Amino acid sequence: MRNTFRNSIIITGILVICTRIYAQDLSSITISDVSRIEKILADDDMQGRKIFTTGIKKAAGFIAKEFAEAGLKPLPGCTDYYQSFSMTGTGSAKTLDNIVGMIPGKIKPDQCVIFSAHYDHLGTGKPDAHGDSIYNGANDDASGTTAVITLAKYFGRLNNNQRTVIFVAFTAEESGHWGSSYLSERINPDEIMAMFNIEMIGTESKWGKNSAYVTGYDKSDIGSILQKNIKNSLFRFYPDPYPGEELFLRSDNTPFAQKGVPAHTISTAKMGSDPYYHKPGDEIETLDLNNMTGIIRAIALGASSIIAGEDEPVRLKRNNYLSLKASIVP
Repeated sequence: MRNTFRNSIIITGILVICTRIYAQDLSSITISDVSRIEKILADDDMQGRKIFTTGIKKAAGFIAKEFAEAGLKPLPGCTDYYQSFSMTGTGSAKTLDNIVGMIPGKIKPDQCVIFSAHYDHLGTGKPDAHGDSIYNGANDDASGTTAVITLAKYFGRLNNNQRTVIFVAFTAEESGHWGSSYLSERINPDEIMAMFNIEMIGTESKWGKNSAYVTGYDKSDIGSILQKNIKNSLFRFYPDPYPGEELFLRSDNTPFAQKGVPAHTISTAKMGSDPYYHKPGDEIETLDLNNMTGIIRAIALGASSIIAGEDEPVRLKRNNYLSLKASIVP
């Protein structure tokens, strides 16, 4: 969010599932794969994934490769997973890339559910006290991007989604929601049933393990749907506990929420007290990958009834939640 390994014996979170079929399916979301993806995205080789750098191009290529392995299809009219656009109003026009793939719906292909995260971060800067100058962004937001990739593989294996599922790694969130603003103008908002934006889930929430919060919880019933679907598990989704931080307005859900989409961010970040937020210390060693795996499983199960076409979240009131300054061109 803008402006602002630990080992354990058991993978926490959502191992205790309400039905056998989901327990079996969710076991395919493994800590080994979560760890592998997270390590690559947060590696020094990515140089902090700042926009317009070699590092972020490497990250984009890696994400596209993972989408291909998950069997995702490009969006209609696209030949690959790269959704390219130009940033304007900054003195020059430079090309940026969202990475987007989809699984077409079986019964309701014109209705979609979006899982998203931003893969850009801050790049490099002045060395800290330890001589580290790379802002790896392991939690912000390699953790969310790892979740999106893992969820793409999970739903790709199931291949029984009734609604179309879109998976997107946004660029330039740290610079002002450029990537999400661009995509929000190219999908009919009335066709988006829900958007789950995933941001900074690598650490425990204020409630500890087996928990996460949903921004804008009171603006739709997505939170209650998520909780209903995991009611027999140990996991809990809570309302955002940091209302003063206005987190609903600070991530890539915002451009979609403006258009009435039930678009919310899922996070565990302890805003205001995270010692590694936007610092070089945001590295994989500070993350709880066991708990993070549990969170991803909880999101997969929590969203299942919406993807199956059984639940349709309440629409948001169209509102200029945030006056976006980004100017985007194709």
